[in-house]
Amino acid sequence: MDSTVSASNSPINANKQWRRKGGRLWYQKIRFKGAVIVFGLTLLFFLVNSLMLLSLQDHRIVGLRRHSSPNSSSSISLPIKGQAKSTKAKRIYKERYGRMLALTAHALAENKREPKDLWKEPFVEASAWRPCADQRNWQPSGGNNGYIMVTANGGINQQRVAVCNAVVVARLLNSTLVIPKFMFSSVWKDVSQFGDIYQEEHFVKYLTPDIRIVKELPEELRSLDLEAIGSVVTDVDIGKEAKPSFYVKNILPILLKSKVVHFIGFGNRLAFDPVPYQLQRLRCRCNFHALQFIPKIQQIGSLLLQRLRKSAVHVGPLDHYLVGPYALNMKEKGGHAGKASKYLALHLRFEIDMVAHSLCEYGGGEEERKELEAYRKIHFPALALLEKTKNRLPSPLMLRSEGLCPLTPEEAILMLAALGFNRKTRIFVAGANIYGGQPRLAALTSLYPNLVTKENLLSATELQPFSNFSSQLAALDFIACIAADAFAMTDSGSQLSSLVAGYRTYYGGGRMPTIRPNKRRLAAIFTKNYTIEWKVFEQRVRKAVRQTKHVNKRPMARSVYRFPRCKECMCRTQ
Repeated sequence: MDSTVSASNSPINANKQWRRKGGRLWYQKIRFKGAVIVFGLTLLFFLVNSLMLLSLQDHRIVGLRRHSSPNSSSSISLPIKGQAKSTKAKRIYKERYGRMLALTAHALAENKREPKDLWKEPFVEASAWRPCADQRNWQPSGGNNGYIMVTANGGINQQRVAVCNAVVVARLLNSTLVIPKFMFSSVWKDVSQFGDIYQEEHFVKYLTPDIRIVKELPEELRSLDLEAIGSVVTDVDIGKEAKPSFYVKNILPILLKSKVVHFIGFGNRLAFDPVPYQLQRLRCRCNFHALQFIPKIQQIGSLLLQRLRKSAVHVGPLDHYLVGPYALNMKEKGGHAGKASKYLALHLRFEIDMVAHSLCEYGGGEEERKELEAYRKIHFPALALLEKTKNRLPSPLMLRSEGLCPLTPEEAILMLAALGFNRKTRIFVAGANIYGGQPRLAALTSLYPNLVTKENLLSATELQPFSNFSSQLAALDFIACIAADAFAMTDSGSQLSSLVAGYRTYYGGGRMPTIRPNKRRLAAIFTKNYTIEWKVFEQRVRKAVRQTKHVNKRPMARSVYRFPRCKECMCRTQ
């Protein structure tokens, strides 16, 4: 709400004199009465405006009370005096979203029929594409130019991208790939390695026609001081999305000289265009075919899907690719053979690392600002240093207006309700440790009582083998999101959302809809939450989301993992 006063509403300048020679007395009387009326209206305007300002000020004071998630292992707890954190948090969120959430509750209570296309995507256009990245048209690489080692950083999704990029670089340089290793992250705090998540034997065997892969360096190279001989390459040495020519020019000479190169970090360090056709296809082949979860993850993943669907016999169209033989062989006792329940998977990418990295504000005032600054100082030092130079960074308001802030849990639930998902919809929430904790999820659970997480559906005993392994737990979310009847993301820049959307596109056959919000348009809608009526809100949200459902080929330079509809990854049948 804008509390400023425009120039057109400013008071009349009392010092300005309008004199004309020969003026008439009756005209002067009318002019005097008009001035009195204008002055009275102006005074009334300022009185009303002052009351509005006081109301807004009260709202901002309440907004200063901020809550940090007590369940987040990665959050920084700051002491808060006074009432319990959960009470403060509920007050903040109710104040900010209360009106729209009340309208949402009323709309859901009416139990309207869901739109016909809610659980569908444009089938005819989408089904015209089929997977074909498994097709090869080249000879195996001998890997004669040396060995490439990769230590990938980030969480499971960033690591997955790094592995596939490393496979392509190994083929490009005619080198042998050592099974990738995963770097311990201060954010994710997981010691899992490649073999703890993916099937090593399948990975090696499936890609043997493409590249040579070994489990470790030959004995004669293990004793080398790679840093001393200049064979260690970090993300600092490689620009983001470097072209294949960069590796041929700068990395190949090191490889030929030292017989080994160790990439440390190796995040998103290979461009998506221009990349030769067969190398791009290899990239897709690695992501969609070569990386399969280990049996322990597949087994519990299958159990999770059965409980989500409330069916022991239903097999989804993507189950085979996700949980392998456990798709049919994991029928738990007591499971019924009736019709499976549909479920919507929602990825709430609203953990503290995303919230802090976004540089956005979420209504928590000074306390929130200090907490996120402290987190950035520890986990994103480069960003924290840049933050000190305020003139180089866009304001939180600008970031939000440009759609660069992740949707809050409240905004996500408002979007789903506006799209037409009814109160009985079964919603699986992926991602843990939501910033703000349980109070932030209160709006979701009160409006959608059939909201569940993997922690709700799996027992402590079933989850125990995955405790303290965030990447393995994320793999269960990955499975549940991909297999869902519909998937909704809240941040299109999230790696999990991107990989899930791409997987559903690749194997979905035009039957696996994904909701990709246009955050820029939604931001403009949400700013009107104090005045907009539900029917108008519903129409605008549906229009903003409907525009993202078009079936298009992969845009130039965009990720093949997220947009596999391109000739390198998928083939058109029509």
